[in-house]
Amino acid sequence: MKLLVTGGLGFIGSNFIRYMLTKYDEIQITNLDKLSIGSSPANLQNDETNKRYNFVQGNIANKKLVNNLANKAEIIVNIAAETHVDRSIAEPWPFVHSNVIGAVTLFEVAKKYDKRILHVSTDEVYGDILEDSFREDDKLTPSSPYSASKAAADLFAEAYHRTYNLDVVMARCTNNYGPYQYPEKFIPKTIIRASLNLPIPVYGKGTNIRDWIYVLDFCEALDILLRMGKSGEIYNVSADNGFPNIDIVKSILKIMNKSENLVTFVEDRPGHDIRYSLDSSKIRTELNWKPKHSFEEALRRTVDWYTVNEWWWKPLATEKILHPNPWKLKW
Repeated sequence: MKLLVTGGLGFIGSNFIRYMLTKYDEIQITNLDKLSIGSSPANLQNDETNKRYNFVQGNIANKKLVNNLANKAEIIVNIAAETHVDRSIAEPWPFVHSNVIGAVTLFEVAKKYDKRILHVSTDEVYGDILEDSFREDDKLTPSSPYSASKAAADLFAEAYHRTYNLDVVMARCTNNYGPYQYPEKFIPKTIIRASLNLPIPVYGKGTNIRDWIYVLDFCEALDILLRMGKSGEIYNVSADNGFPNIDIVKSILKIMNKSENLVTFVEDRPGHDIRYSLDSSKIRTELNWKPKHSFEEALRRTVDWYTVNEWWWKPLATEKILHPNPWKLKW
């Protein structure tokens, strides 16, 4: 099988490529990544000499480049995206360009060559929910420029399936965590700032709830969806690990034997969603997927990984990336 994976030097993309190369001996992967914020060549440096892996630096909105690469692949896996809510609040246009224009460029090429495309989305397109959990057919009510750009791409995917019969499968996932996640994100930022004995910024009162999934569990779900997902269908992917942000911080500090005095409550960001929760019964029932990692065990593994791999995060963890209120900065 030949895959074109976009955004493969980012967090989820690099974990997915490593997972697939390890699991399948016959697979060949071309990784298209523009190396923007969130991507790092170090994420896959051990795979650079693998003859079944090829890296191409470029933008998914580059029609000519995408056309040439997609023609040689059997399946496209679109993981490329600008993903940080705070940066989208400060500067929305890069999110529109990558998440909307880039996605539509991929849909056009997939249509042209009659390719299957697995499009990776997010739970944030639904907005927040105070009780119960979102199902795949619920209304999209995005709250940030980031989630609005992802929702727009999802709508294009559905339109392309209906109008052109595009073979597209969508995966909407909850918050991922694990190794190689960029230091600007909540869990790695907490770990890194704690390791440096810096204050841990927590928005508002820390009561906002996120549902967490270990990245390798999501990679397995993506593997199943690209092979068995039904064309035109959306699949929510979650592990039912919903916790207030302050509880996550306290859990990390406990694992690291750090004082909770490091916690510092800071000004909340605009439009901050209160609670995310997805009903993933569809993928569990129809495709027999379920997460394999417990939250406690995987969080400890994640903390251990960042503790051991300072060489990876130190060049990335600048003062700006670790800023307590990145939505106030100019990006």
